Amino acid sequence: MTVQSAAAPGGDPKDLPRISTGSDGLDDILGGGLDANRMYLYEGRPGTGKTTIALQFLLRGVRDGERVLYISLSETKRELTVVAQRHGWSLDGVDIFELVPPETTLDPERELTVFHPAEMELSETTGLIFKEVERINPTRVVLDSLSELRLLAQNPLRYRRQVLALKHFFTNRNCTVVLLDDLSSSQDDLQLHSIAHGVVMLEQLAIDYGAERRRLRVIKMRGIRFRGGYHDFTIETGGLRIFPRLVAAEHHKAFLGEFTRSGNAELDQLLGGGLERGTNALLIGAAGVGKSSVALTFAIAAAARGEHAVFFAFDEGRGTVEARARTLGLALEEHLDAGLIRFQQIDPAELSPGEFAANVRRSVERDNARVIVIDSLNGYLNAMPDERFLILQMHELLSFLAQQGVLTILILAQHGLVGPTDTNLDISYLSDAVLMLRYFELGGTVRRALSVVKKRSGNHEHTIREFRLTSAGIKLGPPLRDFSGIFSGTPHYTGPAMAEGTAE
Repeated sequence: MTVQSAAAPGGDPKDLPRISTGSDGLDDILGGGLDANRMYLYEGRPGTGKTTIALQFLLRGVRDGERVLYISLSETKRELTVVAQRHGWSLDGVDIFELVPPETTLDPERELTVFHPAEMELSETTGLIFKEVERINPTRVVLDSLSELRLLAQNPLRYRRQVLALKHFFTNRNCTVVLLDDLSSSQDDLQLHSIAHGVVMLEQLAIDYGAERRRLRVIKMRGIRFRGGYHDFTIETGGLRIFPRLVAAEHHKAFLGEFTRSGNAELDQLLGGGLERGTNALLIGAAGVGKSSVALTFAIAAAARGEHAVFFAFDEGRGTVEARARTLGLALEEHLDAGLIRFQQIDPAELSPGEFAANVRRSVERDNARVIVIDSLNGYLNAMPDERFLILQMHELLSFLAQQGVLTILILAQHGLVGPTDTNLDISYLSDAVLMLRYFELGGTVRRALSVVKKRSGNHEHTIREFRLTSAGIKLGPPLRDFSGIFSGTPHYTGPAMAEGTAE
């Protein structure tokens, strides 16, 4: 976890009381939650989830037996109740103080007094807020939003004075305050950042295709160690689901680096005994050459040993993968039914990279997955806004899996079938092992070749072997020693007179 802010001199930050934000993900990012009795700012444009996470903050206080207050200058109690109902929440125990125009409410018999901020001076508005806080004496307060105060102030100096007055008022009370700001001003309010004890920014991004992406960033947090950078989140029934950015250095588990075998003797021999735990292997080749079949072989072998494996499919559906396994005689359905293999279809247009990383982490930490298959990196790339981020996040994800002793199998499809192939992504330098699968033409037939071109963790064969996909699984032939140019797709025979059946 990155140190973004120093603790107060002479004090241990661990000794300071912390309170939950109401979100497990945000608590994780902040290393335990917020410092109590401070003022914080949640800022973001409309639709980013500020009201939702603010209600989570108050509802957590209600669950802890605290008195909480929601001061609304922009939404009515009826509107807040609808938001809560959509998330399956009850606002019982949440005091709501409205400062909204009376014509915006549809409930003529509500008990609360309604004020019209456009007809009131700013100081009168803040005075009413102070009286309500003194009357209720809450320990948690949300003020929604500062935009209305900014409009009433009419100039930055007066607005800053009123925000300072709010801060000084709450300083003398045992109360934690969250201010919401929808960034309606034309420029960033850095003065407000300096006043607040901490600032959390929420964003909503529109991508070229698929669902919008949301992310948050902790801009500042005085005296609190927090995880910097952007963290993806979604708004679901039940509130914000935040996926803290994965930092591999925070996760390490002791494990034995023994071989993980594929269950295929010839393939294990080619690999020098198998693939070691805590490493990753990249299977690279043209579409349909057999990459997913090789990966399935490792997953099914793990399940046969009683280990848990997870197959993340970006490109193919479960039915297609099951049909392929039946064709190869692999007992995939048996292990799926037993729960030893979990198949998860991933839609890259709907899933954010942070959510995917959290899914992988949960598979390892909760389900104790020992083999992870990602099929394919091409589909994963489509979920990323920029190729550079894929490399960085994949590096962090692979480091995490390595420290957990997980065997990770990555699949990357190349452009082209026979002859020169290419890919718009080079991740081979991150891989501990690289298996090259290629088509080649010989005697008027299309055949397949397999070779291990890289393996950091041990010895392996440096030969090229033909392999076939049969009803009894993958079959590897002897090394193709009398041929050259196999990886170019057009091999040349260089040995003695060819006997019939060579390379079969």
